[in-house]
Amino acid sequence: MAEKYPQPGWQTPEEKRPLDECLVQKENTEKCPLDVPVQKTAQDETPFLLKTEAEKCQKFPRLKEEADRQHRQVFLTLKAKIEQKHLEELRRETFRQYVGVKTWRGNIQACLIYTLMMVMVCVSIFGGVGMFFFNIALGEDFLFMPSTIKPPSHQPLMAGSHSQGPIAPVPQCPDEENTHRFDCYPEVISTKEKCEARGCCWKLPDSSNGVPYCYFPPSFPSYSLGEVKETPLGATAVLTKNGTGPYPKDVQQLTMDLRFEAEGRLHLVLNDTANRRYEVPIETPTATTKAASQLYEVEYSHNPFGIVVKRKSNGRVLLNTTVAPLIYADPFLEMSTTLPSINIYGLGEHRGPFRHSMNWVHIPFWARDQSTAKAQEDVTNLYGSHPFYLCVEEDGQAHGVFLLNSNAMEVILQPAPALTWRTIGGIFDFYIFLGPDPNSVIQQYWDVIGRPMMPPYWALGFHLCRWGYNSANRTRDIAQKMRNAGIPQDTQWNDIDYMTNHLDWTYDQQKFAELPDLVKDLHDHGQHYIMIVDPGISNTQKAGTYAPYDVGLKRGVFINDTNGNPIVGRVWPGDTTFPDFTNPITQQWWIEMAADFHKMVPFDGMWIDMNEPSNFADGSTHGCPDNTLEKPPYTPAVVGGSLMSKTLCASSQQHLSSHYNLHNMFGHFEIIASHNALVNIRGKRPVVISRSTFPSSGRHGGHWLGDNKSAWKDMYYSIPGILNMN
Repeated sequence: MAEKYPQPGWQTPEEKRPLDECLVQKENTEKCPLDVPVQKTAQDETPFLLKTEAEKCQKFPRLKEEADRQHRQVFLTLKAKIEQKHLEELRRETFRQYVGVKTWRGNIQACLIYTLMMVMVCVSIFGGVGMFFFNIALGEDFLFMPSTIKPPSHQPLMAGSHSQGPIAPVPQCPDEENTHRFDCYPEVISTKEKCEARGCCWKLPDSSNGVPYCYFPPSFPSYSLGEVKETPLGATAVLTKNGTGPYPKDVQQLTMDLRFEAEGRLHLVLNDTANRRYEVPIETPTATTKAASQLYEVEYSHNPFGIVVKRKSNGRVLLNTTVAPLIYADPFLEMSTTLPSINIYGLGEHRGPFRHSMNWVHIPFWARDQSTAKAQEDVTNLYGSHPFYLCVEEDGQAHGVFLLNSNAMEVILQPAPALTWRTIGGIFDFYIFLGPDPNSVIQQYWDVIGRPMMPPYWALGFHLCRWGYNSANRTRDIAQKMRNAGIPQDTQWNDIDYMTNHLDWTYDQQKFAELPDLVKDLHDHGQHYIMIVDPGISNTQKAGTYAPYDVGLKRGVFINDTNGNPIVGRVWPGDTTFPDFTNPITQQWWIEMAADFHKMVPFDGMWIDMNEPSNFADGSTHGCPDNTLEKPPYTPAVVGGSLMSKTLCASSQQHLSSHYNLHNMFGHFEIIASHNALVNIRGKRPVVISRSTFPSSGRHGGHWLGDNKSAWKDMYYSIPGILNMN
């Protein structure tokens, strides 16, 4: 279905009355209405109000203020009409020529310029008093000439320093509707000076409410699309940077790889042509030939670059990136698109309603140990990162978009409706799923990330768990009371209080001395046992007394700081080190530690917690280095304001890459290690429940929604939480 834009004509009042009819020559305080239209006569086309204002101010001094206000209102009304007319012309032109042409129209009709000039001439002959108040109202020392009467410049901006942004000519700024502004200065504090120094447009909106003051002009640097060449899977082309962007290390050339992988799946990759960049290390399907038929069709805009994806059956635009510039620098990537409806779901993990608000919501993605009871709707980054959304269109059809990227990011939803992806690393690796119904979209998404594992039958039964049983005997007593009352129970769980001083792979020899007997009793009654395990391994135990650390240190299984030493944080047992589950050696070490403990306590499943990873010290016990990984040019709106907040230093090193790139996948790789450990030990389908997850984690385990206070509000939010995670 083709997009439509309103096309109002140039409207003027049909009925006009001279101001004299409003003026009454008597001693009272009656005021003239301020919305009286301007009267014109056949003999004199000069607006009556503007021609005779000084005379009326002398004749009716008590109405001078009202006359001044009328004069200002008429001028601003005419100005607004001209700007509105210009905006509508731009939109119609955009719709007609959005493929292969500039987004904004480059000229304005001469009659509009003439009309505005005539108004300005009339203003220039006003009385001194009226002019004085007029200039005060506008906050200027000169007559204001709207910038929209000038055609937009499409020349590239001049290069400038990172600290100040590009030094550029003053941009030509359309008076964009609030809902269609795309933020050009997403940093916390923007000013008019900073905005314009970056080459952006600055204008205060009618109401703040999240609307950006600083927004992109048509001439902002982006990319131009080179020759599109056909490939066995689809098409490829080179994108070339036009001008200098606001962030350091612009990628000068990008390779666009468009793959028609399946009838309902389109794969779009934008990557650095010259340099290798970090890519997410999960297994995805490898297509070898182009799909014989597709539910989609693709169109391009060449300069500036943009891509449009349509549903072939009805022509509906599902993805349109021509609305804002593509930014692709080493530490900052951004791409925006329009949306065909406001029905957006997914984008986990956050606490909030099932359907997202489109009212300028900033949704951050950076795994964090954060109680859901303290989370703000949609804007608090929680335990996992799932950059996938499902959009239900107005006619009930649906499509989905998945960005395969594990770096810190944020998604901005605005009422246009539109969406902006903004990440600070990796590449743009998009999968677009055509559905056409919601269930088909999810099936297509699973085709990429993998289908959920089949759990054992008992895992689907009744479970009982809480922190604070405090002893094995108390736990056993609870299980017995459940049996006595005839309440079904398949599995008993224990929280961290079963451990010795919160040390992994231990159990308290005093309070939980009977734990092996408890587990045997559960098994004798056809029940099962799951206990919690945290990733943090204490490094303060006496040498030779704590095998998980002693063996792990010898094998080099821990995440290192920039000096090559195990990074030390602080969690429940005190100072701790953190296993690097991306390392195959660590995976084997984890299997061995689990197997040794299983010989003492034959557990049936694992509940893995604190694996964002959580750290009670920001970064480490010794802080973090002062570098661009810890303090990137832009940090998404994460809780705590920095990447190191309540987790490890971003610059710490793992086997596959830096923690900057892999942080959001820490829980994912621990799930894999725990899954493999249980399969190796028990030889059966495992049960692993993890607090932190990433797309593809469901192939190896499940998820729980995190810490709450077991209040009615928590039960309420568990419903959209479960739906969004499934």
